[in-house]
Amino acid sequence: MEILIATDASWVVDDITAALGANGVNFIVCSEGRVVAEEVEKNTPDLAILDMQIGSMGGMAVTMSLRLDESSGLLPHVPVLMLLDRRADLHLARRSGAEGWLIKPLDSLRLKRAVTAINNGGTYTEGLPTPDSVAADVDDAESEVADSPEEEAVNAG
Repeated sequence: MEILIATDASWVVDDITAALGANGVNFIVCSEGRVVAEEVEKNTPDLAILDMQIGSMGGMAVTMSLRLDESSGLLPHVPVLMLLDRRADLHLARRSGAEGWLIKPLDSLRLKRAVTAINNGGTYTEGLPTPDSVAADVDDAESEVADSPEEEAVNAG
């Protein structure tokens, strides 16, 4: 398995290689977002792990660029796992076309789960409500709705 890591933070590279390093796993490290497409063209990785902040071109821009190059036939599809700095970056990750994202700080269990899910053709997203939790919230809200005007008056006062 080939994993491309794009970050300018050495601790991110260390965390990823420690968590995912095993026999048969090779890492390509880019410290500049602008060279990710060149690396993908040279040696198409099985997965790209992109930090939100990568020198002069961040993970969001790199992911969108990869998706545009893919749609025009310039590059093959490469699954992307984005590393978000904060929960507020979720809207960017959702719009980027990435197959998944993790919110820092990283840990090896979450990294392994995300990589496994994406390599199996799925997605891995953090910070979004699951369908079960949304359904529970809707059920709770519906149980608080009055069934009749009399019940509404009792509930109001």
